[in-house]
Amino acid sequence: MGKRGQERDGNKGILTDEEIEKKVILPKGKQVFGVVESRLGYGRMNTICSDKKIRVCRVPGRYARRIWIREGDVVIVEPWPIQGDKKGDIIHKYRPVEVDWLRRKGFLKGLEEFII
Repeated sequence: MGKRGQERDGNKGILTDEEIEKKVILPKGKQVFGVVESRLGYGRMNTICSDKKIRVCRVPGRYARRIWIREGDVVIVEPWPIQGDKKGDIIHKYRPVEVDWLRRKGFLKGLEEFII
């Protein structure tokens, strides 16, 4: 990350909005945006989701070594098929530049007050 939250791409310089838009992953199907509210221990965390539900989420093993989650992080949550209103999996974490882009494009309406 460059100065003042600008994303850098190797030797190419600072990324433009169009380049960020190509890289940003959006929720598909039943997936929703979420903000991590608190960590509960044992790899679980309370997450406030864009569908106004609070879910206890975990990071599945295939992602566990690649993403580190803290309070206030914006994530994609995939609700479980059973108990989907209460539990889910975190499958992606957004970087600060991506969060800024999502805010400007209006994807995070209703979650902005929870983002640190």
